[in-house]
Amino acid sequence: MAVTPIIEESWKRELADQFASSYFEELKTFLIEEKKRYRIFPPGNLIFNAFNLTPFDKVKVVILGQDPYHGFGQAHGLCFSVQPGVPHPKSLINIFQELKDDIGCEIPVNGNLEKWAQQGVLMLNATLTVREHQAGSHQNHGWETFTNAAIQQLSAKKNGIVFLLWGAYAQAKETLIDSSKHFILKTAHPSPLSAYRGFFGCKHFSQTNQLLQQSGQTPIDWNPA
Repeated sequence: MAVTPIIEESWKRELADQFASSYFEELKTFLIEEKKRYRIFPPGNLIFNAFNLTPFDKVKVVILGQDPYHGFGQAHGLCFSVQPGVPHPKSLINIFQELKDDIGCEIPVNGNLEKWAQQGVLMLNATLTVREHQAGSHQNHGWETFTNAAIQQLSAKKNGIVFLLWGAYAQAKETLIDSSKHFILKTAHPSPLSAYRGFFGCKHFSQTNQLLQQSGQTPIDWNPA
């Protein structure tokens, strides 16, 4: 009998059909073979970290990323976030700059964003694993089907979630979201290649809190420190 990965209980219920599907079995086989040949990030116990830190019933905000960071020690299962003591990647530097400009948060030394996740911010990469130093290496092997299903479940079963879609890749997921029930904020990706095309000055952090308060929800304390 297939073993279901260790994941928070509410997500295990919502995604049970995905874990039981043939594509997920193929994905597990792929990952087993990959681990024999390459170093894979994040570590196995952190692959579902976004789900484990932000249970289905607690999700208020969704930030969508694409791939985990592929450098040693960086990725820990939350998009854009890095483990304590790791230098900030350039996209994260730009996120912190916009956060400071928008709501006045001082730029933190620590790039770990678990504090956001614990408040209901699901920080979800479309692909949950990657080979060391090979961006995109685990795309199109099943992860996107899995994470799309997670977005669809949130859209169908919850109300008033704020989805932050940064860049064209994240914005392509808009078709999975019922905009009559949820809020969608879109802008450029925080990458240095695109941040000046709209990410800087988007004020998504303050806008998110305004939307949450308008729908009777507690705002997020965006200060990562």
